[in-house]
Amino acid sequence: MVGKMVSLRPMAKYAHDEVVPYQESPLNKKQQVARMFDSIAFRYDFLNRFMSGGIDLYWRKKAIRELKAIAPKQVLDVATGTGDVAIMTYEMLKPEKIFGIDISEGMLALGRKKLEKLQLQDTIVLQGGDSEAIQFPDQYFDAITVAFGVRNFENLEKGLREMYRVLKPGGKLVVLEFSKPDAIGFKNLYSLYMKVVAPGFGKWVAKNKDAYQYLNDSVQAFPEGHSFLNIMHEAGFTQTYLKKLSFGICTIYCGSK
Repeated sequence: MVGKMVSLRPMAKYAHDEVVPYQESPLNKKQQVARMFDSIAFRYDFLNRFMSGGIDLYWRKKAIRELKAIAPKQVLDVATGTGDVAIMTYEMLKPEKIFGIDISEGMLALGRKKLEKLQLQDTIVLQGGDSEAIQFPDQYFDAITVAFGVRNFENLEKGLREMYRVLKPGGKLVVLEFSKPDAIGFKNLYSLYMKVVAPGFGKWVAKNKDAYQYLNDSVQAFPEGHSFLNIMHEAGFTQTYLKKLSFGICTIYCGSK
């Protein structure tokens, strides 16, 4: 069977590619994002649970279930952070090996402590890594997951093409990302929360208002819904589909190779 050929056109830039945490910083987006996550790593898991009321755990599990049918043996978790999705993937699917990559060493350090406590450090390996230059051979993984990470790519399409490259034929990508709800009343409430409440909590708990202002700005600029599926197609993925969760606050995107 002949696989789909990846488009050779120049990679496009998208509005969210230009959104950065620190407007006055001379650093590029990738460097700023790494520094931002290093600075909030000590409160990241707590804030995820607290600000979402724990529903983020449900979202992650729903995303991982999209891989159940292919029973992956080798899994890559991109933008793994403190390793939540990697750990859940092991608990739910029991693959032979999971690699998690991230550009924030502060987040990875906390993730490794979790693995040691769970005695999973031989099954799950967390290491520094760039989504746009993945240090693994072509066609290496059965499945790839990305939870709340694609917004942080400096070049979205380049990151997607890299993930396509390291995915085996028949493999599957699952992306979990924030999106904007459609219902007018709920949409307004959500907008208030993201613009005012989230940055306020970030300043109070993590001492970093910029990180949670960036969360809102990057969600607003992200090419969500079918626009993102079209970008996945351009990167080579087929059989793409999406599933909206919790009134559209979050969306699961899937594509195969």
